Amino acid sequence: MIIRVSEARIRPERFEEFRDMIVSAVREFPGRYPGLVDHEVLLAPPDSLLYVSRWRTEQDLVAYAGEHWRDEPVVLPGEDEYLAAPLQVRHFTLASLS
Repeated sequence: MIIRVSEARIRPERFEEFRDMIVSAVREFPGRYPGLVDHEVLLAPPDSLLYVSRWRTEQDLVAYAGEHWRDEPVVLPGEDEYLAAPLQVRHFTLASLS
């Protein structure tokens, strides 16, 4: 499993609009991307939002984010107008606790 974390630094006066746009956009992702195990939007008002998604395989993540998934965030149309800084993306795998 690959956990992808996209962090948006948002212009505070646009935070609520951005939140609504992202929640609406990602709501349909499970139906569009079968390799998406689950996802969530985490809020840290007034200026930060994380989109956390969990993917079965690298191939599933490529289908969503493209060949450069490791380095390039997925930017939705119109998203840039809300951002105070470029999106940041990081990836994680799970460590065994046993």
